[in-house]
Amino acid sequence: MSARPLLLSLLVLTGCPKGDDAPSLLAGARQRLAAREGRLTSYVLEGTAQEGTQTMGFQFAWRAPQKMLGTLGAPTPRTWAWDGTHLFERDDAARTFFTYQDTLTPERRVGVLTALFSPFTPEGFRAPLLPGEGVSARRATHALAPEAVELTVKPAGSDVEVTYVMRWPSMDFLAKRMRSGADTSELRVEEEQCEARLELCVPRKLTQWAGAQLVAQTVITRVELNPTLPAETFTLTAPKGYDVGMKTFAAEQAP
Repeated sequence: MSARPLLLSLLVLTGCPKGDDAPSLLAGARQRLAAREGRLTSYVLEGTAQEGTQTMGFQFAWRAPQKMLGTLGAPTPRTWAWDGTHLFERDDAARTFFTYQDTLTPERRVGVLTALFSPFTPEGFRAPLLPGEGVSARRATHALAPEAVELTVKPAGSDVEVTYVMRWPSMDFLAKRMRSGADTSELRVEEEQCEARLELCVPRKLTQWAGAQLVAQTVITRVELNPTLPAETFTLTAPKGYDVGMKTFAAEQAP
């Protein structure tokens, strides 16, 4: 057997892409991420986030296409909800209830909602937002996945590089590595919950590292995938005795 056919055979056996396979690998990864996103239409989470000596409980519910309900626990209990039309805020410590007046364009509204609700949603439940350009893909391995793919985002002219490690072919989130100059950080999945009916896994425990130092962790104690969530789940009403008011749904900052 000549050297070239042997090399090609080894590449196939090891799952390594040939030199010109990277574009098709990236295209395949994008398609599989979209398919995975389509299989997960709702979820409910409950857990705790710890950073240093501070620990806070949280709950979050989401239903496609864009209904969200997030609750923070003590010491500052507060609930936010977006029912697709209205944004609500209930502050149980201050006993206040606000409905937000929406004057934003659709693009700015998405930005504000993303900033507000992203902290409730750990990586691994929604597909990463990959730009149209500046993304590369390569095959890899991981402790939780014999076959994985690394998707690296590096905008032109920037020294910031973000790499997502996903299980292949289900595209389950495994890690996110960030590098800016000499600074490095990593978000790692330590434990998972897998659903055979949905052909996917989601994180149950994640740790955040700065270099070799553990700086934070999130433990999810309750996960429900594709539960039935009625529309009224995301429409809040003011409890009796709460002060009720209006606020402006501002683009400059998350409410």
